[in-house]
Amino acid sequence: MPGRYAMGCYLGGAAAARTGDEMSGPALLLAGPVLTGSPSSGSALLAGIMAAAAVGGPLFGVLLDRSARPGRPLAAALALYAAGLAAILLGLGRVPFVLTVLLAVGAGLLGPALSGGWTSQLPRVAPPAGLPRATALDAMTFSLAALVGPALAGVVAGAAGAPAAVAASIALIGLALPAAWALPAPARSARSAPPPGTSVVTDLTAGLRAIVRNRPLARATATSVVSCVGQGALLICWPPLGAAVLGGADRGALLLSATAASALVANAVLSRRPRPPRPDAVLLGGALLLVLAPLLAATGHPAALIAAVLLTGAAEGPQLTALFAIRHREAPERLRGQVFTTGASLKITGFALGAALAGPLATWSSSGALVAAGGCEALAVLVFVCLPDTAEAVAPLPPPGGLYDRANVIHHDLHGRPERPAPRRGRPARRAGGRLA
Repeated sequence: MPGRYAMGCYLGGAAAARTGDEMSGPALLLAGPVLTGSPSSGSALLAGIMAAAAVGGPLFGVLLDRSARPGRPLAAALALYAAGLAAILLGLGRVPFVLTVLLAVGAGLLGPALSGGWTSQLPRVAPPAGLPRATALDAMTFSLAALVGPALAGVVAGAAGAPAAVAASIALIGLALPAAWALPAPARSARSAPPPGTSVVTDLTAGLRAIVRNRPLARATATSVVSCVGQGALLICWPPLGAAVLGGADRGALLLSATAASALVANAVLSRRPRPPRPDAVLLGGALLLVLAPLLAATGHPAALIAAVLLTGAAEGPQLTALFAIRHREAPERLRGQVFTTGASLKITGFALGAALAGPLATWSSSGALVAAGGCEALAVLVFVCLPDTAEAVAPLPPPGGLYDRANVIHHDLHGRPERPAPRRGRPARRAGGRLA
């Protein structure tokens, strides 16, 4: 049974793994030029890691869903990810650079294990009544990692050199291995067990279909991915804005830490509310705030820039919590791993795309890059509004944390209290036996 120790072990392992992951990016950016002499080597390694996530996430999700002890493949993925980072570090300057990029691509296949793979196992640890609060705490580990990881990379690199920063990130990921290995096994039932004899391709298709056919899940996934494109573009803008508006590129790095701190505070405040808003509303509200933040930053005033940074964190933190809550609510039990890791893969890809597009644009005009970031967030809002949130005609499995009655879906809010949505307009669901099914 889940207990205090189990939840603390989960959060500790997630925080260690994610901090190590957030630390590894800046560390590689610093170590690449030092060990190879090429200024672009660090960014090439980071691009290789992020690009591979789109393929690795769905495949790793199938492995989690098929495993009787998902903690074991999760621990193996963490170990291989750490080993990949170690191989990159040992290969820099010693083997042809193209080989180290290929190593980065291989390690990137396992990147979603640190995000979606961990979070998909949360219901194994937290009791149903405590799942909403556990979801908020889990999302806060991302903000904590984003706050501590880059700062720790800079401190270690300054004190002991850039290779030591990469080694420290590897050690942090290694610290998470016992917590992953000890994750409890799921209680298998006829609904949660995978059908016998199915192929990997069949399972992959089922996972993608689960995301596409479930309207709330499809809307949340599409909105979050498009929003991540804008977030990636906005991230590229903070360092040059720090140099131009606040007088130093190092202050641009502080803006990143302020964003993470703001996200932590926002999630902490929302988690203490007796009845927080529905996660779907929070997802939309976060995208709306992220439309405003780049426009504030584009004014070029220091006060407006700081306000934009704090607003960005206040939007991104609760938005991530809301996305996790929707996934936990809607994902079929036997496809939970795929839903989370595929979503993580798509978000990582969207973030990388936004950063890649904003880089040249920010060199030409930082204001243009900020407007583009705001435009992506406006598109995310449009995606949310245009995708209807209508019930599935025939749903094969009830969502975790809720159950179907004959006509309506009973979900739970962020505190586990049941709530029945109002009847939806539009085409009715398929009739079965004279009743709405």
